[in-house]
Amino acid sequence: MGLGPTAIWAIDFEDGIPVPCGDSDLTVMPQAGTFRWLHLSLADQINREWIRTADSLPAGLRTMLLGAEEHQRALVEEGYLGCVLHDVERDFDRLDAERTGVLRMALGPSLMVTARHHPLRSADIVRRHVERDRIPVQSAADALDLAVSAIVENIGGVASAQARQIEEFEDELLDHAERFDHRRLIGIRRRVVQFHRLLSGMRNVFKRMEQDADLPALLLPTVEKLAQQLSAIDDEMLSIHSQLRLLREEADLQAAQRTNQNLYVLSILSALLLPATLVTGFFGMNTGGLPFAHSGYGTALAALLGVASSGGVYAMLRAMGLHRS
Repeated sequence: MGLGPTAIWAIDFEDGIPVPCGDSDLTVMPQAGTFRWLHLSLADQINREWIRTADSLPAGLRTMLLGAEEHQRALVEEGYLGCVLHDVERDFDRLDAERTGVLRMALGPSLMVTARHHPLRSADIVRRHVERDRIPVQSAADALDLAVSAIVENIGGVASAQARQIEEFEDELLDHAERFDHRRLIGIRRRVVQFHRLLSGMRNVFKRMEQDADLPALLLPTVEKLAQQLSAIDDEMLSIHSQLRLLREEADLQAAQRTNQNLYVLSILSALLLPATLVTGFFGMNTGGLPFAHSGYGTALAALLGVASSGGVYAMLRAMGLHRS
């Protein structure tokens, strides 16, 4: 194979048991019965050159690994399966990031090559399952199952966290509606829509795989199972989106009710103060012959007239039923 790649991690599975291998071992083809998994960074020119000249991979899959296309798709060529799948990028200080990354995959009978430009959360999950949980990988079907299940696991964890947060928002809305800030729902809605699009595209890819006559028969059961998993998690994401929409509608309804209440109070105050305003405006005219102008109790009488006029309006509002009990 010539000069080997500089892998982020490389694992040989001997009878399903993971055995880490260094870069120096990658120049040698694995022994019969050994399945090799290489996870590469496409930002490394050495890896790109290795992929470009790797005779063990079909030409179409090499082009897919090195291509710039980010649309989710699958390709079957010479018994190999190639995929471009979306995943969540990983930040150093967070379990999941806002950005969606691309995982490129080439899967053969004894070799799995996954490649990415930016760190992805699913690669960490795969490595944890292999090194800590000792999940065996004995075939290409096991490798495909582990890789895609890691993406589903990550999205499922994020979906559960979002569902719990929505429940907390619901409790807060019921307990303290006046302090609820519905703008916090915007970030959750953006995340839910992002994952729904990711899952919907990936589900369509696996549905097309099921109908591909060139797909290796050994991979078909795994592809069918993964398609069902993707449908289930996508349905869960749609359920969260529906719950979020109901919460947003309830928050908007509560806000509208508070606004209507404030407008009602302002309207009542305006109606009660308007007669008094007219009275004070009338007695404020600087013209001759004003009533009570020469009376020692003129101010008190004018004030009493203003109060009486407001009282009359209040009585009229009660008679019309435009009052609160």
